Amino acid sequence: MAKVYSQDQPSSSSSPYMTSKRETFTLWMKSLVYQTNGCTVYNTIGDIVYRVDNYEKKGSSEVHLMDLRGKVLFTIRRKKFLAFGGWEGYRCRSSHGSCVNEEKPWFRVKKCYKSMLMGDLACQVTVGYDKYWIVRLVGKAAFRIVNTDGDIVAEAKPKHSSSGVLLGDDVLTLVVEPQMDHSLIMALVIVYGLIRRRV
Repeated sequence: MAKVYSQDQPSSSSSPYMTSKRETFTLWMKSLVYQTNGCTVYNTIGDIVYRVDNYEKKGSSEVHLMDLRGKVLFTIRRKKFLAFGGWEGYRCRSSHGSCVNEEKPWFRVKKCYKSMLMGDLACQVTVGYDKYWIVRLVGKAAFRIVNTDGDIVAEAKPKHSSSGVLLGDDVLTLVVEPQMDHSLIMALVIVYGLIRRRV
């Protein structure tokens, strides 16, 4: 059984969601809560680090990305009236023991479309002045997140066991490059899952 509580808390001077080395996660596109949609994310030693429990139908209009203790990190909302539709992610900050969403979205994801630049179905992501693309790869579940220079910042592929057996369409390996905010990458993974109706 995976551990639910972390062993050590990071120091206040370092970001708990960013490291100087490449990180690998296992994504299980299911919730730990019985009969709900969602996503559970494990680190390399099997600890749960992020989760989404979606009590509504797959592709619902609002979900919450949480850490292993259930603290909400992002509220992700579908916006129907943005040009061509899209999603917004609001970072949650603690205020007197409760979560308060920031007024302005921390990121926006425009609906996916065929991109000549990326060569496949792609979704444009805006985080402040930075731009990224979520690009679908060959196969049902594989995708990558790239910056405007085309550098890969994260990539998800179907997970295989050590003997090479595919673990199913709902289990992925996610590799995140150094100096990337893991919570942002996880939020973008969740948006892509909502678009694909997997969360």
